Amino acid sequence: MTTLVAATGNDVVRLTERNGAWSVMQLLADVGVQCVAVDPHDPQRLYAGTFDRGLFRSADGGETWAPAGEGIPHARVLSVAVSPSDRTGGVGAIFAGTEPSSLYRSRDGGETWEDMPQLREIPSAPTWSFPPRPWTSHVRWISPHWDDPNLIYAGIELGGVMRSTDGGRTWEDRKPGSYHDSHAVLTHPTAFERVYEAAGGGVSVSDDSGVNWREVDDGMDRHYVWGLAVDPADPDLWYVSATHSARYAHGDRESAEAYIYRRRGSEPWQVLRGGLPDPLPVMPYALLVPRDRPNELFAGLRDGQIWHSSDQGERWQRLDIQLNGLLALVALPG
Repeated sequence: MTTLVAATGNDVVRLTERNGAWSVMQLLADVGVQCVAVDPHDPQRLYAGTFDRGLFRSADGGETWAPAGEGIPHARVLSVAVSPSDRTGGVGAIFAGTEPSSLYRSRDGGETWEDMPQLREIPSAPTWSFPPRPWTSHVRWISPHWDDPNLIYAGIELGGVMRSTDGGRTWEDRKPGSYHDSHAVLTHPTAFERVYEAAGGGVSVSDDSGVNWREVDDGMDRHYVWGLAVDPADPDLWYVSATHSARYAHGDRESAEAYIYRRRGSEPWQVLRGGLPDPLPVMPYALLVPRDRPNELFAGLRDGQIWHSSDQGERWQRLDIQLNGLLALVALPG
């Protein structure tokens, strides 16, 4: 059985596969959900950030929800993550990123929150700006480290990848070789020094926990990159989705002209076809390789389609479900 949880832009829904058949259940409705996260050690604990109604939390697998406790002053929560390494009483530390760009942490299941004000003191902070709303920016992605609770990465749209090595007390500014229009940042559950970035200018990677970065765009003819996934069993096997520009990815065009790319080690990026529309008319907003199902890949498209590959993207099949939209996709731990 496979269980996924999706943010549709409005709702949180649970997708469950049993014997090849998928079912859909709405968990949280009509709150403008933008992002969703699950505690990697406790599938009952779910968190959902919204555009104007703050953060919601569930401790029973999404059956019931409650607003997060006091301490997050901004109503737009555009990123949320749960640390696999920073845990108190069996509960993972939760990080919530907001617009305007601020980061908050809770160690009690979302009951109370602490600000990380030093993120706003980074030298580049005055230059951060989100083009559709140029007077502001937001924390687009949060990636806690799998092994070191003091290592935290925050991707600012548009600002870059920021790193803390002391649990969020202080922050380092973006580094050469990484991109500034950061859309997704991932760490790896076994290759602890690897950090990956998908951004509005291309793809970058760090092999030393974010100290140094290098661009890895060879083989790609599209460089507005959005979705990012890494195989949990192989840190050299990863995937991105990309198109020509933000207008193609998010606009009202008839075709996004997007591709999903795969990279193996030092080989150039390769376009994945195998049954996918060529090119994809709708942008893949979410790519996902479940931690307990390496070699598999899910692609969630902006319009609510979900495609699945069981062989590292060689062949694809569209799931027999259609959501109202899709912004984010996570797998519940087995």
